[in-house]
Amino acid sequence: MPQLSESAFRKLLIALAVYITALIASNTLGIKIMPFLFDSHLSVGVFMFPIVFLMTDVVGEVYGKKIAKFFVLSGIVATLLWIGFTFLALAMPWSPDGWAIGDYETVFGMSLRIAIASIVAFAIAEYQDVISFFFFKKTIGEEGFWLRSNLSNLWSQFLDTVIFMLIAFLGIYPLPVLLSLIVTWWLYKVAMGFFYTPLAYVGIKLLKEKDGSQTN
Repeated sequence: MPQLSESAFRKLLIALAVYITALIASNTLGIKIMPFLFDSHLSVGVFMFPIVFLMTDVVGEVYGKKIAKFFVLSGIVATLLWIGFTFLALAMPWSPDGWAIGDYETVFGMSLRIAIASIVAFAIAEYQDVISFFFFKKTIGEEGFWLRSNLSNLWSQFLDTVIFMLIAFLGIYPLPVLLSLIVTWWLYKVAMGFFYTPLAYVGIKLLKEKDGSQTN
């Protein structure tokens, strides 16, 4: 872990809070499905999850690979804790006057499978994202963050989508429908990541020290 000033450390903690919030939000809120083009549908998690991958690129750009991997590890720990807490909550008995007995199990029981799928896909894809981002940084060079970020996201989001869909929905949807969902969701997440790229530049500017120094 590189030595950080107090100001840089505070900014990094805020970035980590954004990262974890986007990850947990995509796991919990992602059970909502919205209509999309050509009678297809998408999870609302596609608005939040690209931020997760983008944040590792941002902190990696400013603070280096070790910090980016630390963010991934933090995300894995946070998701495992969330899954554990969900198991505990679902296992506890209901009070007779509980007001959301049926809906609670339906919502959080469904999102539990999604969370399990998410953590497996997340762990593999996020580490691949970090590796790919720094590979492109060596081959492309220091300039062109937007290109390095989107190229790494193109590959890592594909991995995430395929692994997630197979674990979360295999046996629920027919294979042709599942393949259609994989392609649609992958392309949409990549598009959202590209759309969020200007925010990444804002994040890089905010995370850099006042003198413009970086830790690589």
